[in-house]
Amino acid sequence: MRRILLAACAGLAFASVAGAADVEPKLAITIYNNNLALVQDVRSMPVPAGRTRLEFKGVSAQIQPQTVALSGQGLSVVEQNFDYDLLTPAKMMEKAVGKQIKVLRTIPGTGKEIAETATVLSVNDGVVLKIGDRIEVLRDDGIPTRVIFSSIPENLRASPTLSVTVDAAAAGTRDVALSYLTGGLSWRADYVSLFDEGKGVLQLQGWITLTNQSGTSYKNVRTQLVAGAPNSAMAEADSSSDDSVTGAGTEAADQESVGDYLIYTLPERVTIAENQTKQVGFLDLQGVKAAKVYEYRTGSFSSEENPVHADVVLDFSNKTKALPAGTLRVYMRDKSGEAKFVGENAVGHTPASSEIALKIGEAFDVTVQPTLSESEKVSRRETRSSMSYSFRNAQKKPVVVELRQGGLWRNGKVEKESLKSRRIDAHTLGWSVPVPANGETVLTFTVDNSW
Repeated sequence: MRRILLAACAGLAFASVAGAADVEPKLAITIYNNNLALVQDVRSMPVPAGRTRLEFKGVSAQIQPQTVALSGQGLSVVEQNFDYDLLTPAKMMEKAVGKQIKVLRTIPGTGKEIAETATVLSVNDGVVLKIGDRIEVLRDDGIPTRVIFSSIPENLRASPTLSVTVDAAAAGTRDVALSYLTGGLSWRADYVSLFDEGKGVLQLQGWITLTNQSGTSYKNVRTQLVAGAPNSAMAEADSSSDDSVTGAGTEAADQESVGDYLIYTLPERVTIAENQTKQVGFLDLQGVKAAKVYEYRTGSFSSEENPVHADVVLDFSNKTKALPAGTLRVYMRDKSGEAKFVGENAVGHTPASSEIALKIGEAFDVTVQPTLSESEKVSRRETRSSMSYSFRNAQKKPVVVELRQGGLWRNGKVEKESLKSRRIDAHTLGWSVPVPANGETVLTFTVDNSW
């Protein structure tokens, strides 16, 4: 059946409609983070005076027709239609229900071709024909068969087509600019870093991954990426967040932006084919200062029954430019010099000059065991908590574990402590705890929490 239907459209001629634009357009695409893109399509078109219909072939199949805007010198828009019923053998047969077609069969052995006129009765789970006084099901039974249609239905298109009826004050060739919003185009950032722990530096490469499922291809297009998801009545903005940025900086002075969103322009025009995923390099940094840190975070004053592994965190500074949200993968070289994958995590949209702390795993040989030694309710607004933290290090070298103790109230303060603390923010205390090789350090402190 599929071969019969494919043969049905073979040899059909496609007639151009009045005002059709076959000139290769000048394309620019702005892609957002919430499966939304702005397409700007400029075509040089001959336009006669008076009322005429212009056709824009190859627009996105996921176009939002209500967002279409068209402009051109001396043009006013009367009407627009979006035709997304695509020309296929099956669609041709569906549109022929109740109409006549010609069926040609070649008799095996003789090669003689027999032509019959048939009326299409139905195309539900197969094609049912009325030929003369008999009812027949069109099937692929090994006999070469072709179906000939007299014409192409007016609303079937070889590709998604937007037709716009305009009034032109005068005839002439002019640039006509079409813009619209569409779904089906998305992007994400991915980062690959090679960390040299001994030198305290890393190499950072950034890749933009473009995905096109919009129903059409975009050739030689200028592409911009917006870090952020504008509020839309048709799609929820991305509300995900992360805590990878420990110290947000300021934007680089030359970072392009619009409204409150950052814009990244790809250095060269690209072609994004339909159903294609393409990667484009956009970042290559060398010698970025970085350090591996052991860290334990908690938001409460409580005990753990068993020791907990400390997090392995990669600390580095983003001094050059703002980074779009994405996944950062970290590699380190082993003794033989081969790069080995050691962990990954998501990083959010990050301003330039930010300090980034990215958890990449857990340390199996560095553990922390918190114990709530005493908890006393002093008054309705005051609680006193005494904590003991046992830090154990099974490595052959000393380490420092960063403790981040959350849960501090507005007027909370440290009454006593075995190591000096520092205030990280309004609700968090921090300690840098040195732990000897194959050894243990016990940190104790009492916090008077009040509000």
